[in-house]
Amino acid sequence: MKAKIEFIKGLNEKRLPDVRLTRSKDGSTGTATFRFENPNILDKSNAKQGEITGMYLIDEEGTLETRDVNARFVNGKPEAIESIYIMKSSEAWDRFMRFMERYSNANGLVFTKAN
Repeated sequence: MKAKIEFIKGLNEKRLPDVRLTRSKDGSTGTATFRFENPNILDKSNAKQGEITGMYLIDEEGTLETRDVNARFVNGKPEAIESIYIMKSSEAWDRFMRFMERYSNANGLVFTKAN
């Protein structure tokens, strides 16, 4: 199974996100902030597919999900989707990183460490 991201179950998001990670000093918690510029989920043709109910990170191990999803508007039109996924343990961090490795490999993404 190819790793994918969905906002409506069954509808794969084709746009690739910018993902920013933060982690506590002791490694016990972390946050991933996803930003999708002009995602296909905002296309009017997808309106009949249903409503955005969350962000679902799906791979062979299962589904990670968050309900923290917000649209960014410019001049009254949706331009981006931002979503935050919170990891509350080192095990959750490890599971998220396994998903991101699979998603990155499937979509040709690279990791750039902040300075």
